[in-house]
Formats: sequence, structure tokens, C-alpha cells
Amino acid sequence: MTTQIRMDSRNSPLGQDAPTAVAVGRPLPFTDARHLAAHQWVVDEAYLLDAQDYDAWLDLLTDDVHYYMPVRVTTALGAGYDTAPQMAHFDEDRYSLSRRVARFATEHAWTEDPPSRVRHHVSNVRTFATDHPEEILVQSAVLLFRSRGDVHEAGLVSAGREDLLRLVDGGWRLARRHIAVDESVIRMQNLAIFL
Repeated sequence: MTTQIRMDSRNSPLGQDAPTAVAVGRPLPFTDARHLAAHQWVVDEAYLLDAQDYDAWLDLLTDDVHYYMPVRVTTALGAGYDTAPQMAHFDEDRYSLSRRVARFATEHAWTEDPPSRVRHHVSNVRTFATDHPEEILVQSAVLLFRSRGDVHEAGLVSAGREDLLRLVDGGWRLARRHIAVDESVIRMQNLAIFL
């Protein structure tokens, strides 16, 4: 059985020119060196995000990265879509991501001052070869726990991610992240952090 994954950004105004990546064949075995490297990459990335070491996280991104989280909608089974056309919670490139990170260091980042306490739980990691030997597709599930202050109720966001990792100068870098949240309404007051 071949899994069809086609990662592209055609529904994104910012990512329309981003290259596509198509999974080739079945998921890679867990013993495959590429799977092991990709799995370690997503776990290491989760630790960076939990530590809020965003400068180190930016170093893990390609120059042409596209970070995309479309707005989910609830539709009938035969509708053929589950996201709102050209609407996204995040539709970003490297420049906009770097500006968000830079803002955290200013007094204007009131949504993260004091900083949230976050924990990224990453599981269900599957990897796929692509038609480009220097790229690999990674599917994962992420559960984000976020607590702010002392009196607000903690928040959870559950999502599936499809990442495209590209080998650059001997290391894997994130070239694409498509995030599919599991709720159509995100119940946090704001979402200024990264999934």
C-alpha cells in the first residue's frame, strides 16, 4: 500500500511559489537511517521550542521555509475541503518568522511577557522518501501544552504536522511545515508561539 502525501502551498497566498514535495512509496522503516535522523530532528526541535530558544530554532530553517497553518472548517463529507480558502492562522516565510522571534526580545511582546510555559509532545512520527534524494517528508502529531501566569487555565492545541526536511550543508533543515489543527476554533486567547 502506497501512501499519497502531496505537500504544497497552492492555497497559501505567501507560499504559492513554494516547490511541492510528493511522498514516494510506503513509510520508511523505523530502522532506516533517514527515519532515525528525522525523528531525532523533530524531538530536538521540540526541546528548543520548549526552552524558547528561538534563535537556535531559526537556524534549523531553510532560507525558503514556508510555515503554514490554515483555518480548519467543518464541512459535509462530500465537500472536498476542510480548510477555509486563503485563510490561515499562520502563513509565514523566514523573514516574518525572524521578525516574530525578534519581537519576543522587546517590551512590545505583551502576549509573551511573562513567557508562556510550553511543552510540545511529539508522537506518531512517520517518514517518507520524496522524489528529491536530499528531502524527506515527516508526518507527526503534536500536542502543545501552554500555561500563562498563575490564574489562567492552561491551554492545549492538538494538531497533525507535515514537514519537509531538506539536507543543507550536512544537516537537516525545515523547508515546509503544514499544520492541521484538530479543532476549528482554537480556544487560547492568543497563539504567539510556534507549533
